[in-house]
Amino acid sequence: MGAGTGVAAAGQSGSRVKEIVVNGIVAALYIAVSALIQPFGFTQVQFRVSEMFNHLIVFNKKYLYGIILGVFLTNLFFSPMKAYDLIFGVGQSLIALLITMMSAKFIKGLWARMIVNTVVFTFTMFLIALELHLAFDLPFMFTWLTTAAGEFVVMAVGMPVMYFINKRVRFDRMFK
Repeated sequence: MGAGTGVAAAGQSGSRVKEIVVNGIVAALYIAVSALIQPFGFTQVQFRVSEMFNHLIVFNKKYLYGIILGVFLTNLFFSPMKAYDLIFGVGQSLIALLITMMSAKFIKGLWARMIVNTVVFTFTMFLIALELHLAFDLPFMFTWLTTAAGEFVVMAVGMPVMYFINKRVRFDRMFK
């Protein structure tokens, strides 16, 4: 084993530790913000402000883990219908994030990616509407409209918020 190999291995493990820590912080922030607005995050009209963290995916795909962990733990700790939310809520987030990640290859520009991300998350709220329909027999189309509207507002407001935070924090360089 050459001298350079040990340094490279240490650098790789250090970057992996940094990735884990950053994603842990993202998950913790998602949970904390969700806890603050808990009554508005699980109803037919949802304003889960922590959903703006979904925009992190346009800066770096490595944020996927922290966002999904945050959604999972938030639903586990706070959801009045844990089983449904652990399946539908986490599933909806994962599907939307993966669609955004795949589309990012074809979309140039941060604002364009955030707009696509907002549209994808808004559209995929049909999964949350289905969840609420199955759990509470709420009307599917109306529930899709109300949950999508709430998601759209949070994600649209989240675009400039995340853009300006990025100017200071540099989300795109967090894993380098």
